[in-house]
Amino acid sequence: MEEIIIVDDKEMYGALVTAQYARLHHRQHCRENQCSSVLVKYIQAPVHLVWSLVRRFDQPQKYKPFVSRCIVHGHPEIGSLREVNVKSGLPATTSTERLEQLDDDERILGINIIGGDHRLKNYSSILTVHPEMINGRSGTLVIESFVVDVPQGNTKDDTCYFVESLIKCNLKSLACVSERLASQDITSDTERSI
Repeated sequence: MEEIIIVDDKEMYGALVTAQYARLHHRQHCRENQCSSVLVKYIQAPVHLVWSLVRRFDQPQKYKPFVSRCIVHGHPEIGSLREVNVKSGLPATTSTERLEQLDDDERILGINIIGGDHRLKNYSSILTVHPEMINGRSGTLVIESFVVDVPQGNTKDDTCYFVESLIKCNLKSLACVSERLASQDITSDTERSI
């Protein structure tokens, strides 16, 4: 059973709902030489806005701070590949990724890393986006799970810690971008009504 890491504090009800979503959409099958985890982020922006960023398989650099460039071969659809260039500072330079799942109704994105210059072998992730009320306003619950091989010479804990750190960075950046766009939208709505 993978561990669920809640990035932000939330009341018990929220934790139960989160666990329900995780059981429904984030059942990763972890082999003996792999590690897996589930991470959660609450974002104070409407679900449609957050999903509009997440679903762009062709533009992960819009919110992923370690991506410098992305090229998709053909129209982004199930089975499409993207070539991602990684910014310096990470133990990687490129990543080849396949779009496994894109469901606009359920707001599910699934990706497998199938090649590149990095140590994330057999990496698979699922990211889901759910409507949530935060402080009385429309917000978003984002859940991301992954499974990956543990590289030789590493422990499961070290590998999970490294991948979780990257995902936390991506989710924090997704929150910043989404919340900034949401505040600009609120400001422009207010200006139009004046």
